[in-house]
Amino acid sequence: MAFSTLRDKCERGFLDGQFLIAMPGMKDSNFARAVVYICAHSTAGAMGFIINRAQPISFTDVLLHLKLMDQQEAIMLPGDTRDFPILAGGPVETGRGFVLHSDDFVSESSIPVSDDISLTATLDIIRAICNGRGPARATMLLGYAGWGPGQLELEISSNGWLNCPANDELIFDRALESKYERALALLGVSPEMLSSEAGHA
Repeated sequence: MAFSTLRDKCERGFLDGQFLIAMPGMKDSNFARAVVYICAHSTAGAMGFIINRAQPISFTDVLLHLKLMDQQEAIMLPGDTRDFPILAGGPVETGRGFVLHSDDFVSESSIPVSDDISLTATLDIIRAICNGRGPARATMLLGYAGWGPGQLELEISSNGWLNCPANDELIFDRALESKYERALALLGVSPEMLSSEAGHA
């Protein structure tokens, strides 16, 4: 289900703009210790991005793959552009790129996710970043996480996930190793407090 379809065709769900934080007992290895930013949630399903999973390829690799520039041009890019963060956004469509970014960049294909964050999945934002005209804050993600109707709600009720309002700073923070603990801290809990065998009150 496309992001725009989830957002445009249905009422927004209670998980829109929330973080999902995987419980220690998460059985799906794709989501072990994952922090997921939910961009769209409705009766049609949900879509989001893992924000604490490193991606082994670089921004330069992406530019060369897309043939937006050659090796020599890529070498001449400023260091902060070459180091532009790329994350593994989820197990669905892992060859497709998305850019979560601050709302100071807008193109015809940009979709607002929250009051301050937008999503763009077209080459114009990549070109803008290369030319120094990109958003103030941004992260590229390859792939996304998706759930069918009712699937995510069932996983939450089965103690698969905790959820809390998203924190923009955490979304764009590059310190991936500590994001899981810091996301839990938003709820006032630590990993040691969580049991993989938690029951229902």
